[in-house]
Amino acid sequence: MVINQSDDRALTRKAMKAELLDAETELALAYAWRDQRDEQALHRLITAYMRLAISMASKFRRYGAPMNDLIQEASLGLMKAADKFDPDRGVRFSTYAVWWIKASIQDHVMRNWSMVRTGSTSSQKSLFFNLRRVQARLEREAMKRGETIDRHDMRQMIATEVGVPLRDVEMMEGRLSGSDFSLNATQSSEDEGREWIDALEDDGEQASETVQNSHDTDTLRQWLLTALTALSDREQFIVRERKLRDLPRTLESLGTELGLSKERVRQLEAAAFGKMRKSLEGQSHEVQNFLA
Repeated sequence: MVINQSDDRALTRKAMKAELLDAETELALAYAWRDQRDEQALHRLITAYMRLAISMASKFRRYGAPMNDLIQEASLGLMKAADKFDPDRGVRFSTYAVWWIKASIQDHVMRNWSMVRTGSTSSQKSLFFNLRRVQARLEREAMKRGETIDRHDMRQMIATEVGVPLRDVEMMEGRLSGSDFSLNATQSSEDEGREWIDALEDDGEQASETVQNSHDTDTLRQWLLTALTALSDREQFIVRERKLRDLPRTLESLGTELGLSKERVRQLEAAAFGKMRKSLEGQSHEVQNFLA
C-alpha cells in the first residue's frame, strides 16, 4: 500500500472515524481470520486499529522520515501482527500489535537514516532510539547535582544504562552526529572547488609498479621460450597443452590424441619439466614455481 502526501490527512481522518472494537468483537474477528481466512474480518480488524498505527508513526517524525512513509510502514507492521496473532493466548490484539508496528517503523527509520548500515542487532536498535533520550536525562540529573560529566564518562554511563558495549555507543554517536555527504561535493564554496573524492588515495596500481610488472613479465616469458626450445616437438606440445592453456588438458585426452597411454604422457611431461628446470637453473623462483 503506497500512501501519497495528498491522502495522508484523509487516511488519518478516516482512521479516527473507525469503529472501536470491544474485546468480544475483536476476538471474533481474529478467529474468523485465523481459522477461515475471512478477508472482511481482517479488513475490519486492520481498519479499527489503523488509528493506533498512525499514532505510533507520528512519534518517529523527529527522525526525518516523511510521515506518509512512516504510516505505510506502521500499516505493514499492523498487517503482520494480524497475520501472526493467536487469539487463544488471551491477549488483546492492540497489545500484541504494538510490538509489530513499532518494529516495522524502527526498521524503516534505521534503513533510511544513512547509506551506511547503522545497526542490526536488538541492542544497537535500542541504542539508536534511546541514546539521545538517555544522554539528556543523565545531563539533567548531573546539573541538579551541580556536576559536569566529561564525554568519556557520559558514554560509559550510557553504555551501562542501555546495556551495550562502550564501542557501540561511540559508533552510534558518530553515526547520529550528522547525515551522509556526497563525495562529489566541493570542499569549498568556490565553483571550481576540489571535490572530496579527489582527496581519496588511489589504491590502483601506480605507474612505477606497472612498468616493473611489465618488465618482469617480459623477462619471465623470454626465459620460458628459451627453455621450451630445448624440448622436442612432442614435449613442447605436452607442456603447452598442460600448462599454457586457460583450460589445461588431461593426461588421458593427450594420450588419446598422441596414441600413447596416460602413464606414458605423464612420464614425457615429467621429463620435459626436468629439462626445463635444468635450463632455468639459477633463474627466478617464479619460473621454478611454474614447473612445481
